[in-house]
Amino acid sequence: MAKRDNHYEMAFEEYLRQRQIPYVAVDETKRALLGDASLKSLDFIVSTALGPSWLVDVKGRRFPAGAGEQKQYWKNWSTRDDVRSLTAWQRLFGPAFCGLFVFAYEIVGDRAPLAADRLFDYRGRLYCFLGVRLDDYAAKAHSISTAWDTLSMSSRQFRALAAPVDDLFCRTVVPELAPAEFELQADVEAAESW
Repeated sequence: MAKRDNHYEMAFEEYLRQRQIPYVAVDETKRALLGDASLKSLDFIVSTALGPSWLVDVKGRRFPAGAGEQKQYWKNWSTRDDVRSLTAWQRLFGPAFCGLFVFAYEIVGDRAPLAADRLFDYRGRLYCFLGVRLDDYAAKAHSISTAWDTLSMSSRQFRALAAPVDDLFCRTVVPELAPAEFELQADVEAAESW
């Protein structure tokens, strides 16, 4: 596990580990340089048996956000820098990789985005992980604050485009391989694809 202090990212990493989904945790302590510009680091690179590999930026939110009469559901804001950086990473990695915002919702109320059996318990907290493809998010997001340079999608659009990450990762388990052999096999296949 990478050294992390963000409980949303820690929960998501534990989710990947428990489901034996191959991933690389990215060191986020420094921004990457691309020419004269700097890029916000990714959080994870997730490999799947089918479909693209995912360049993941985790966005931690509470569900619902706020309190009392001000409760807000489906908060999905990001910064323009998040979108710009993830777009640059997607371009750099090429067509076999797809940018993905994973909204890690900590469930703090009596409602959740998914059924109870699809929630993830980590250190006594419940989480729900929903993914939105970068291209979809960038196309539908609108500015919500010029001062903070933040973007968001409407709740309706977000709910139409977001999917449980289990559905996106489409993993298949190879039963004849032991876990260590499975990890080695994934490493070999990844190296051959470069």
